[in-house]
Amino acid sequence: MSHSSDPLLPMSDAEIPLFPLNTVLFPGGPLPLRVFEPRYLDMVSRCMKADSGFGVVLIKDGAETGPSTTHAVGTLAKITDWYQGSDGILGITALGIRRYRILSSQRQSDGLALGTVEWLDRETDVPLPDKYQVLANILEGVLGDLGKHYEALEKQYDDATWVGCRLAEILPIGLEQKQFCLELNDPIQRLEVLRPLLKSMRGATE
Repeated sequence: MSHSSDPLLPMSDAEIPLFPLNTVLFPGGPLPLRVFEPRYLDMVSRCMKADSGFGVVLIKDGAETGPSTTHAVGTLAKITDWYQGSDGILGITALGIRRYRILSSQRQSDGLALGTVEWLDRETDVPLPDKYQVLANILEGVLGDLGKHYEALEKQYDDATWVGCRLAEILPIGLEQKQFCLELNDPIQRLEVLRPLLKSMRGATE
């Protein structure tokens, strides 16, 4: 889908609601959330009515339920499903759409942060080089065990960007490492960063 035809992505800098989390969301990746704070319940309601997105961004300091400072680069999320839990808490599933960089932010009276953001360039489709095929094979072997959120994803095991983003989001590595992978603009470089991490993890379990 082109930039100009996507209602979630205005051509110019845009103001979007921000949802700081202890999570790194990648484009094309699923994000299950349980929402209970009034500011975020209102945000979800507005996003669903307007078919608009919200910005997921990793917390640097602070907590999800209180004041926090965040990284500058995050990912726009679009709500794809929702349910009301038996405990009354709203559950939603969102999908990562596109990366952005926060230029400035302000806080509303209800505590919701709004960010003026610039959209980062989409990564071009890059065929997966043969030397990284083993990473795609490992990913294919584990993705089916990760539950319904990954079952619905269109699989692209021959695309370097897709493979790198899925590995970065599911590997048990530090959040700062995940954020570093998110901010990389070269899908091959991302695979090169992840390959030794994956190799060391496999070695530790063998």
